[in-house]
Amino acid sequence: MGARVSRGEASGPFRVGDRVQLTGPKGRMHTITLEPGKVFHSHKGTIAHDEIIGLPDGSVVANAVGVEYLALRPLLSDFVMSMPRGAAIVYPKDAVQILAQADVFPGATVVEAGVGSGALSLWLLRAIGPAGRLMSFERREEFADVARGNVATFHGEDPANWSITLGDLAEALPQQAEPASVDRVVLDMLAPWECLDVVSAALKPGGVVLCYVATVTQLSRVAEAIRATGWYTEPVANETMVRGWHVQGLAVRPDHRMIAHTGFLITARRLAPDTILPELKRRPSKTEFSDEDVEAWTPGALGERNVSDKVLRKRARAADAAARSSRGDIDADPTTDPADAD
Repeated sequence: MGARVSRGEASGPFRVGDRVQLTGPKGRMHTITLEPGKVFHSHKGTIAHDEIIGLPDGSVVANAVGVEYLALRPLLSDFVMSMPRGAAIVYPKDAVQILAQADVFPGATVVEAGVGSGALSLWLLRAIGPAGRLMSFERREEFADVARGNVATFHGEDPANWSITLGDLAEALPQQAEPASVDRVVLDMLAPWECLDVVSAALKPGGVVLCYVATVTQLSRVAEAIRATGWYTEPVANETMVRGWHVQGLAVRPDHRMIAHTGFLITARRLAPDTILPELKRRPSKTEFSDEDVEAWTPGALGERNVSDKVLRKRARAADAAARSSRGDIDADPTTDPADAD
């Protein structure tokens, strides 16, 4: 008997429990989970789920009044942009750069902190494959609940090679990972420099640490902290901006809107024990600074956008309902499309 195929990797005709993206005539998308006897309602009419079940992926189906919808399984990028959110997600443009710049490979052991809404977890799970292992760490239980629901919804199950540990990475990682046992570490947190000691102990020589930070002050501080350890190669930082193009006949022009700054990526590789990195030759510049300068530039009290407990509970319920429906639990009743969660 072959291994069970994740719903996120499914192909072929639509089946019960599949997520389906319905695109209307004006480009508006609706995401539903197929269930026998259920009906999709919109202001343009209704479509019975039974009319979609069994159709090939990429079919067109008409509603009760003849309005046509394109039915497709959502791509991972579609799913993460519409799923319930506890914390802000890592956008697809940054997620694919994280996979590339950290060189996340099939079978890798990866540490991720924090887990947020589970968007990056989904990309990492796809990259490492069933032979890899993903250890995610999250301080807030509400965020972890949303992430668990989103990952289970996409895969149709709880991945066996994924774990979420509640607590601070600095305290929890030594208990979960043996020294020099981790291939890659991805830090999406306010103060990644506070965890460099335990991260450095867990990383294999040659392993990659990648930090995803939002502001230039965080970028500056984590870069200097990486250099100060003496355990890494020279850190490399960048950001990714994506601009779409309108292409219609001879009307070819940039889109009026683009996905510009979302965050900075900074990477470095772990050196072997007792290795001293050769000093880089640099042109003289005004780069002298003290610890007081660093603290003035990057104050310890960094701002964090908080989501209310009420909103988090609502999003966690939506994610859990979608996950139970995707797993095929008979008592699941996702009355609200998770994509419509506030």
